[in-house]
Amino acid sequence: MKLFLILGVINGFLAVALGAFGAHGLEGKIPEKYLKTWQTGVQYQMFHAGGLFIVAFLVDKFTNIGAVTTAGWLFLAGIVLFSGSLYVLSVTQISILGAITPLGGLAFLGGWLLIGYAAIRYL
Repeated sequence: MKLFLILGVINGFLAVALGAFGAHGLEGKIPEKYLKTWQTGVQYQMFHAGGLFIVAFLVDKFTNIGAVTTAGWLFLAGIVLFSGSLYVLSVTQISILGAITPLGGLAFLGGWLLIGYAAIRYL
């Protein structure tokens, strides 16, 4: 539980910091299209920081459900792949980096499916 709680806190903090950086530090330095791409990365990072808090709660409540732990790792992988690729894409404008983003999206989807599975099966 503690690990996913800490990961949620770190990612929530980073999402706020990166959102502020995008709004104030990147404005006028990169095209509007890429500012929107940056914001998408921030939004998904924050949503899934919340997902990590859910995982922390569920792991503490149901210690023997591996699906919940796996969901947490998928959320973290999704943040790195999805949000991370959008951040790098925004500042480098190297469009091939956009090919990584769907892998992060799949990780997010897998994490939510596992949370749903655990809820149906064990709650």
